[in-house]
Amino acid sequence: MRTNTTLLTAGIIAVLLILALCAGCTGTAPDGNATPNATTAPPGGANVVRIATTTSLENTGLLAELERVYENETGVDLQFISQGTGQSIDSGRRGDVDLVLVHAPDLEQQFIDDGFGINPRCIAYNYFIIVGPESDPAGIANMSPVEAFQAIYTAGTNQTAGVAFVSRGDNSGTHNQEKVLWEEAGYDYEADVLDAGAWYVEAGKGMGDTLILANEQQAYTLSDEGTYLSFADRLDLVPVVAEGAELLNRYSAIAVNPEQHAEVNAEGAADFINWLTSDETKEMIGEFGTEEFGKPLFTPLYAPECTEPPFNCTCAEPVPT
Repeated sequence: MRTNTTLLTAGIIAVLLILALCAGCTGTAPDGNATPNATTAPPGGANVVRIATTTSLENTGLLAELERVYENETGVDLQFISQGTGQSIDSGRRGDVDLVLVHAPDLEQQFIDDGFGINPRCIAYNYFIIVGPESDPAGIANMSPVEAFQAIYTAGTNQTAGVAFVSRGDNSGTHNQEKVLWEEAGYDYEADVLDAGAWYVEAGKGMGDTLILANEQQAYTLSDEGTYLSFADRLDLVPVVAEGAELLNRYSAIAVNPEQHAEVNAEGAADFINWLTSDETKEMIGEFGTEEFGKPLFTPLYAPECTEPPFNCTCAEPVPT
């Protein structure tokens, strides 16, 4: 009995000592500042910015560079979801991300008009190119982009030997630009192109994978120039048509509207967009790829050029924070 009483007393004393030590933990540190605890920690997600973006930005390596520099400068955790522009905008509509970084002006404007996107800022541009086998079986060299699509369609539907076209087929910015080119060439995409025959192939993949598939099939495809240059050492395909106003490829950042999704990190999105549009970051973007490819993969946009045709966007005005 005495042993049980002794053990019980020792246990009570131990508990009291632990409580006393814990009480000391919630006091102030020797320098007078409160010791961090659960009640003073930042709310979950405040130090994380979620970004839905295009596979072309990932494939070029630019995303990794932006992530490295921004995280080193700010300590903020950038979490990229790489997918087609259409899918990225859908992620923004659902509130799954804090901002989108995309390249399909018509889809972007609809996203904004529907009240889901705010504070759009154009960042940079490059060009789409039509790549294909060096033998150019459809004979599109030196044509305009629209003429090239007409020639590919005619050759494909006539079952010309060696003529095939691989589409992204994923509602990406590149896929949407392809559909614009088919329309300008005089074809209804749904009625005339999708079921036009075995020569037209939908990859349903990102830009890099689509280029690899087109290379395997020795087919034509539409690519952004940056991704093509990043993959060129793995491809036999060459740029066949690389000039024309229809090939302009503009990239923009758009924050998700917190009035639609209160849980988004609106402040983090604004800070990142302002960093993207700073002169220092634009200089970095403008130099990216030069050492490896002999030319930059993207051209940054500056005011007032960005506000004029063909860009017609905002690139310098700071986003309110």
